[in-house]
Amino acid sequence: MTTYKVGYFVGSLAKASLNRKLARALVNLAPPTLVLTEIPFKDLPLYSYDYDADFPPVARAFKQAIADVDAVLFVTPEYNRTIPGGLKNAIDWASRPWGKNSFSRKPSAVIGTSPGAIGTALAQQSLRSVMCFCNSPLMNAIEAYIQFTPGLITDDGQVTSDATAEFLRNYMRELHLFVERVMTVLPRGS
Repeated sequence: MTTYKVGYFVGSLAKASLNRKLARALVNLAPPTLVLTEIPFKDLPLYSYDYDADFPPVARAFKQAIADVDAVLFVTPEYNRTIPGGLKNAIDWASRPWGKNSFSRKPSAVIGTSPGAIGTALAQQSLRSVMCFCNSPLMNAIEAYIQFTPGLITDDGQVTSDATAEFLRNYMRELHLFVERVMTVLPRGS
């Protein structure tokens, strides 16, 4: 089986983020055919098209980090029924300037956790809409809306519920299969 590099974004900037715990769990549960690396975005300034002629070094490095992976995974909370502002800002940087969209034809997937009963369903739907506009092939099944309960995931990413661990392990297997399908049809550099 082919190994793929997946860059992941943690939508929350908080150090103790529930979604950071979920991201650690996904790294732990991923099959060996997926190599996951976080793509941080907290140091990006607010995007403005004034930068399009000459991106600052932090934005150039950010776009390069996306170029260096085969696929992207968004692990995001829900703020005010949508994605966090920092994550949207990062997507704006990655998709600009016009004609240099880092997400075009790059497979993507979305997952998130929240204490709320519907997890991050609305944020995920919003993010799917944005990524569709960015021409990123999206893994639409399996959808994953994880209701976070105290102790579900430890700080180091260990999942304490066997059923949740198996669901997340399967999600990561499905992500591998999805990336493989997309990369077969849309190989890198094509």
